[in-house]
Amino acid sequence: MSDALIAHFRRMAQYSTRANAILYAACARLPDAERKRERPAFFRSIHGTLNHILVGDRIWLARFAGREVPSTGLDAILYEDFDALHAARTAEDARIEALAAGLTPDFLAGSIRYVNNEGKPYDDPVAVLLAHFFNHQTHHRGQVHGLLSHAGVPTPVLDLHRVLRPDPVRA
Repeated sequence: MSDALIAHFRRMAQYSTRANAILYAACARLPDAERKRERPAFFRSIHGTLNHILVGDRIWLARFAGREVPSTGLDAILYEDFDALHAARTAEDARIEALAAGLTPDFLAGSIRYVNNEGKPYDDPVAVLLAHFFNHQTHHRGQVHGLLSHAGVPTPVLDLHRVLRPDPVRA
């Protein structure tokens, strides 16, 4: 079963990289002011939500690497400049693919202790946390997708089975 789970997480890493590239291309169609415009969203804007996804990824990648990091500052704007944010996203996607490429059955069978943003300690199975990691990205990409539609940008197709095709439908 662990080989199948490892293959699944590698597929999810590949999907994440491609979906992010597609989503960022759609976001690039907007002027900076529109990306940063306050909207009815938990992270207040397209730009804020894109930053949040990166914040979350960095927190979890640090935890997967064995470092303790607090999950505070979830609404931090790491990059004001969209091009810098996009470059950071691309670099982070490479780190995620490297993590997935290096997964082992022993790592998947382990657990990670961490403290959440409310200060509560947890000890959760790695396999569950990896599933959460990819689900978290997908959830917030969906929010950006909705915000793009409100901003009048043609929304891209982000369905997993389409994005992973050799020539994915890009909208």
